[in-house]
Amino acid sequence: MSTLAGLSNWHKVPELRKRIFFTLSMLAVYRVGVFVTAPGVDRVAMKEFISSSGGLLGFINLFSGGALSQMSIFALGIMPYISASIILQLLGMIYAPITEMRKEGEAGRRKLDQYTRYGTVLLACVQSFVLANGIQGAAATEGARAIVNNPGPGFILMTMLTLTTGTIFLMWLGEQITERGIGNGISLLIMASIIAGAPATLIAYFKQQQSDPQPLNMAALVAIFVGSIALVAFFENGRRLIPIVYSRRQVGRRVYGGQQAHLPLKVNTAGVIPPIFASSLLMFPATLASMDVPGMQAVQDSINSGGWVFNTGFAILIIFFCFFYTNVVFQPVDVAENLKKQQANIPGIRPGKQTAEFIDHVMQRITACGAVYVAFICVVPSMLGQLIRMQITFGGTTIMIVVGVALDTIQQIEGHLIKRSYDGLTGPGGGRVRGRRFAAQST
Repeated sequence: MSTLAGLSNWHKVPELRKRIFFTLSMLAVYRVGVFVTAPGVDRVAMKEFISSSGGLLGFINLFSGGALSQMSIFALGIMPYISASIILQLLGMIYAPITEMRKEGEAGRRKLDQYTRYGTVLLACVQSFVLANGIQGAAATEGARAIVNNPGPGFILMTMLTLTTGTIFLMWLGEQITERGIGNGISLLIMASIIAGAPATLIAYFKQQQSDPQPLNMAALVAIFVGSIALVAFFENGRRLIPIVYSRRQVGRRVYGGQQAHLPLKVNTAGVIPPIFASSLLMFPATLASMDVPGMQAVQDSINSGGWVFNTGFAILIIFFCFFYTNVVFQPVDVAENLKKQQANIPGIRPGKQTAEFIDHVMQRITACGAVYVAFICVVPSMLGQLIRMQITFGGTTIMIVVGVALDTIQQIEGHLIKRSYDGLTGPGGGRVRGRRFAAQST
């Protein structure tokens, strides 16, 4: 049975049908809220301001599904929640109490979730303050009307309350989708935001082509898009398989072990965490600039321009966070210790310290390849877009997220179909669909 034929069986499973309808309805609520503008803001002026700014603001607007250009109640999107989750994950590697919470099972997970929510509220308050203070008195273009109708402390307080509440609602919405829908709710909200912004980009490009048709540029755009998808699919499924052998042991009259297996190491262990964390860090100069720190406004203007300063800094931060996050979440010593407990070893490598050193050496080499790949896929498409005189917002970072979340959601649908004795989406001879879980890295 083909993939499409298998997908047509989803309505035959009542539980799966209910979950899919619930997920779609929650995503619809999110998209409706994107067009609800915060009080005291001129939506038209804000949209013109974002379109003329480009650079980092355009990048943030893409991840919010256009909510920032609307100055919507969901203008901050779900990014504060993701940032809080990442910070908590990193703290867990250097702060012992958080590590102990992870070992407490369900009770520990609930405590960590509660701390993540507190961090989300704190970050949302800070980011909403920076955003409200930044657009006060700003004009979309020279001579245009102001974005804020009545600037002042009252507007800042109202905006902070509105945007923080919107972020908290999106956090709750994502949790409801995860629990009662299909797929990971936070990941699906991000994917919905990205996909919602794609048609506007294509329409703007085609309008540009009507006045000055350039078939070669259009072909180049399609080639960049298809090539990016192929590159992401290749590297995200890339594994380095380290052979391991289980020792033979006799229990009574039976002999166990002696089998050969492989230890898979992902080329891109960090997933999309590095570009997301790098983009969050690039927002920091805007915070300092709003506090009138000397020199920060010039740095912020360079970042917003989307030129070589932004691309170079973005690539360097991505490579750094690829190594940093991988070294934090992947511990070769623990892997070597688990292999030793299972009476397994790597051929030619002694168990214990030598195994850990060998795994760490291999991991650093493949992480270098993965870091270069992530930096390349996140930076080069936008640089090529500048060569053909088009701003490519649907670039490598967004493709990494969309492809990963889509594959993961399809896996869950397939699991429900198999559970209910229906054929999987890949059919009996097509193999299983493979994907990666973004939610496990960002939430």
